[in-house]
Amino acid sequence: MYSINSISRQTTEVTTKARRYAMPRRNLLLRSLLFLGVLTTTVWTAPSVQAAPETVTIAAANSLKDAFRKILPLFEAHNKDINVRVIYGPSLTLSKQIEEGAPIDVFLPSQVEEIDQLEKKGLVIQGTRRVYAGTSLVLIAGTELPAPIASVQDLRTALIRYIAIGDPKTSSVGKVAAQYLKYSKLDSQLKSQVVYAEHSRAVLDLVAKGEADLGIVYRTDAVSNKKIRILDDAPEDSHQPIHYGVAAVWTAKNISGAGDFINFLGRPQIQALLQDHGFDRIAEPQVGLAQRQEGQ
Repeated sequence: MYSINSISRQTTEVTTKARRYAMPRRNLLLRSLLFLGVLTTTVWTAPSVQAAPETVTIAAANSLKDAFRKILPLFEAHNKDINVRVIYGPSLTLSKQIEEGAPIDVFLPSQVEEIDQLEKKGLVIQGTRRVYAGTSLVLIAGTELPAPIASVQDLRTALIRYIAIGDPKTSSVGKVAAQYLKYSKLDSQLKSQVVYAEHSRAVLDLVAKGEADLGIVYRTDAVSNKKIRILDDAPEDSHQPIHYGVAAVWTAKNISGAGDFINFLGRPQIQALLQDHGFDRIAEPQVGLAQRQEGQ
């Protein structure tokens, strides 16, 4: 497991914005066609010499950490020629690292919109974007102390010392939590009580330690934490849908392995594991951004 700081040390220094984003059209097309070949064709050739496992580098949102502790070993067991290197962090931070040229094969943010933003800049390999799961936004409290409220409706009347949310500038969960507070007209009322944390794990820590009475995170963040209890779900129409996406990005070196991993997430066994960790199934036509825009 690697930290966000470790990825920066491995990132190739890029001198200009044009050089960061420039990928020859022909090269990008060839990479996209290669990926599509991975999705549609399986060709097995007996190797004359056993090859060393290749590495697939994955950048994943913090809220995937608990589920991936089980999923990644299963993937490696099914693909003995692949080793997985995973870097966890806030989705917005990971996205910025990818823009700057971080050596990543697969990007898994907690909001598919982060992939769409990269796709608009030409930094996603065509045909690789998928939505594979969703989740809900929940109100949480610690297990050690009595919760000051029982539901999201009580936020309007209860006396609260502090409520922790992710920083909207650095985390997707913070952006969605801020949307909920604004939609519910609680942003002004709770302005002095809101404590911002860098990411969802930091929100969980503040609540578990009693430094904040309440917190707002994704269900996927809270469901496996024994020091946290979920009090209530935020209404679905109070924020944008929370859809987890995956894509191979422009810095990918192991496109074949990236395709194998993206396909693996759709297996029934893996979808069941995701549901055990607070994810919801998503039935979405698997099309690219441009196709979806054309249909609007």
